[in-house]
Amino acid sequence: MIVFPELALTGYPPEDLLFRDDFMGQTDREVDRIAAETYGITVVLGHPSRSSGFLYNAASIIFEGRILGTYHKRKLPNYSVFDEKRYFTSGGTPMVARVGDFRIAITICEDIWHEGPVEDSAAEGADILININASPFHIDKARERETEVVCEKARRNHIPIIYLNLVGGQDELVFDGGSFVVDDVGRVTQRGHFFKEELVRVELNREGNPIPQSVSNIPQLEESVYEALVIGVRDYVVKNRFENVIIGLSGGIDSALTLAIAVDSLGCDSVKAILMPSRYTREMSITDAIAQAEMLGVEYSIFDIEPLYELFLSQLNSVGSEGSSSTMEENLQARIRGVILMALSNKTGAMVLSTGNKSEMAVGYSTLYGDMVGGFAAIKDVPKTLVYKLARYRNAISSAIPKRVIDRAPSAELSLNQEDIDTLPPYNTLDFILQAFIEDDQSIDSIVSAGPDRDLVNDVVKRVKANEYKRRQAAPGVRISQRAFGRDRRYPITSGFD
Repeated sequence: MIVFPELALTGYPPEDLLFRDDFMGQTDREVDRIAAETYGITVVLGHPSRSSGFLYNAASIIFEGRILGTYHKRKLPNYSVFDEKRYFTSGGTPMVARVGDFRIAITICEDIWHEGPVEDSAAEGADILININASPFHIDKARERETEVVCEKARRNHIPIIYLNLVGGQDELVFDGGSFVVDDVGRVTQRGHFFKEELVRVELNREGNPIPQSVSNIPQLEESVYEALVIGVRDYVVKNRFENVIIGLSGGIDSALTLAIAVDSLGCDSVKAILMPSRYTREMSITDAIAQAEMLGVEYSIFDIEPLYELFLSQLNSVGSEGSSSTMEENLQARIRGVILMALSNKTGAMVLSTGNKSEMAVGYSTLYGDMVGGFAAIKDVPKTLVYKLARYRNAISSAIPKRVIDRAPSAELSLNQEDIDTLPPYNTLDFILQAFIEDDQSIDSIVSAGPDRDLVNDVVKRVKANEYKRRQAAPGVRISQRAFGRDRRYPITSGFD
């Protein structure tokens, strides 16, 4: 038997393509074609299925040119990034089919997280349960799946479970693989690799219990996040038919980490770095950016934005009110850089990777049509404190980021001697408040009770709310948390709620 993941035929999630009759017609034809060509092996295939006027998230068992049966997913997730009730109807019954000497039950993803599907399958006499998944990555998700759900289900129902997970990137989502097998007392007997497509052979004894084989390690936090970012960037760029990417390389930590991720995703020959110094760019920033590009074997170009900046200033100063605006002057530099990057994208056909992190995106420490330009935002869901950890993790593998880039105080370098601390609280404090407010949905009073100053918390929360309009216009980016901006966190721009 060969088993494929949830909705493997179409990819997950197909979203509103499911409303198109031509899309579903092609899907139906492909299921029939696969069935007609399947001989000598049993196939379990995940696909959308139409039946009696309803649409189901389904899995079919195929053997010797025909479909033996089709299971309809019973528990449809409708939270976080999931929106399955918009498309699918819930199934109502288990499916147990005899394959060779065994009675095999099929369930799909969310089914295993709830009471009913596994229990009903065991009651129907299943010897083994196969659970096919498109379970997206977030930090610590692998442990949750195994220890909190699957192992407990196998132990309580005295049934071995084969848990198969999708691998790859789909827009913001990354599917991390890590497929595993659990015996009837809840012990993991086999685990595939994470973030890597592979064919894993599972063997059963005569009683239907899995024969123990290799168990790969569950990656630690920094490794798992870094691998998720690499596969997310790779699949977004490649699947959208781009051959190259461009990155604005400033000599700061965010663009440095983004460059390392891009090279690890696509190879150095598919990445180009663009340095765009201004009058406020420190010499060490240029030196470090060049050093990193050379370290990673990346071609780079330098565009001095000073002539364009002066031209814009002279034109703007000739109209409107007298005096200068520091915000206008800072954003103008960022927007000139954005224009250069997008012009090069138009000229070369390369995708621009934007470099902003989650902390900056949260409080609006970014410029619309400036540093926010790009087709994909590699570290959009990575808090600043984690950016530093990932940079150190990557350097522990091999030299990829100059040490001074990691050690120096962060700065946007848009004004004289500027540092982030001039405008923002220390990132440890900021990220603590953002985690509590954005990911944990805590109130201001609750956050203050944990220690931060009330005025500071009020200021951070005010900034988060005020910059929703910016985030709506941001490029998609890899999701690594349980509350990423975009599909996860859907807040109104216009709201009277304080």
